[in-house]
Amino acid sequence: MTNAGASRGKLQVSTPSERVIVMTRVFNAPRRLVFDALTKPELVKQWLLGPPGWSMPVCEIDLRVGGAYRFVWRKDPGGKEANMGISGVFREILAPERFVATERFDDPWYEGEAITTNQLVEQGGKTTLTLTILYESRAIRDAVLKTPMEEGLGVSYDRLAALVEKA
Repeated sequence: MTNAGASRGKLQVSTPSERVIVMTRVFNAPRRLVFDALTKPELVKQWLLGPPGWSMPVCEIDLRVGGAYRFVWRKDPGGKEANMGISGVFREILAPERFVATERFDDPWYEGEAITTNQLVEQGGKTTLTLTILYESRAIRDAVLKTPMEEGLGVSYDRLAALVEKA
């Protein structure tokens, strides 16, 4: 698998098993700052936007086990607005090192829901973020790999890096 765009070499993507995608990125910032940027709505809205032209009018996070989150992105391509929504429930939170949540799209383009695990490891003032996504089948995982998710997340992680590295 190759990395896309400006993120080439920064975002590492692998498929260690038939239902899993793992994405890893190192940030030049302490773990607490990266965790906060992943879990506080006022910060998430600044970086989790995907490719240029998208905005996030809805960003709700109830950071507790059993709490829900909801994100809605909006793009206006050529005068025709497009929306994409996603929601889930937090299953595990161990701040600032790990959180696990479900993931389901409003307009599902794959069956069922995924389980996402964000793991943060700090060493020498740098934080390695590993996002592991577990899908219900290999076919779903393979379909996701064909989408622009890697490019969108790579661009978003570039914004996240700029946000936490200036703090």
